[in-house]
Amino acid sequence: MLVDPVMAEFTKLSSLLPTATAHPSVAPIPTVIPDLPVYQELHHAGHVALWVGFVIMLLSTLAFISLAWRVPVEKRVFHVIATIIAAIATISYFGMATGGGNTFVHTIASKCHRHTNPVHHVDVFRQLFWARYIDWLLTTPLILVSLALLAGLNGADILATVVASIAMVTTGLFAAIGETKGQRWGFYIIAWLSYLVVVYQLVVSGRRNATQRGTGPARLFTAIGGFILVLWTIYPIIWALGAGKGKLSVDSEIIWYVVLDVLAKPVFALWLVATHARTAPTIEGFWSHGLNNEGALRLDDDETA
Repeated sequence: MLVDPVMAEFTKLSSLLPTATAHPSVAPIPTVIPDLPVYQELHHAGHVALWVGFVIMLLSTLAFISLAWRVPVEKRVFHVIATIIAAIATISYFGMATGGGNTFVHTIASKCHRHTNPVHHVDVFRQLFWARYIDWLLTTPLILVSLALLAGLNGADILATVVASIAMVTTGLFAAIGETKGQRWGFYIIAWLSYLVVVYQLVVSGRRNATQRGTGPARLFTAIGGFILVLWTIYPIIWALGAGKGKLSVDSEIIWYVVLDVLAKPVFALWLVATHARTAPTIEGFWSHGLNNEGALRLDDDETA
């Protein structure tokens, strides 16, 4: 039997053609089809969760505004901070719920296939809500300022704590948008180290200063500070299971973050305002009265004529 040399060579090089057999076979030929990109994105449950988060944050903002008007401006510092935190979260959740503040991050996942080599690569595009990180970047320092005022931290400790929180959120965002494992987990570790600085400032410096202010402030600071630290420890765990490893769906990740945000923002702020309203620090000067006559800008009589 004559064999076409071109066809013979093609048969050797192609892994998709069956080998010659003595008897014809009707068995299907295994064909390897390249995997399509995988898209991990928002669905109905996550969309509903975002709207629920928006409504809760909006109602919290209105509630804190109402509470703020009932106390003198000299004792309104916690109310103002609580209102700003809730307002920022409201804007963030409205943007995410209406389809904004997000993008898709491309990563390459390794999978096994029985018809090919043991490991091959699949393109994964996961939806990332970067608006959430902008929210955290603004609200996390405000939460820490509230705790610092409650404990009576000095300016140096407050500055160190706020800078560490900014580094924590920023590197968390860098980890989320990183395309390689080295980038993602490297920034993730840096974020954890920054968080440990925050923990140290609250647990060591914060408790020491709060104890010096009396039993009441010390107990409140320990309870509410511990509450915040427990919640903030869960955040990076959810990140690792969701954006990091892809074990959680985008919807599950969103639901977790909504629950944590509600607890860490309006619930935390309401606890602080309701418990510490009567003993809130009194702030005079510019906070209460603005610029005094000596510092205010004045126009001469000739200029006003």
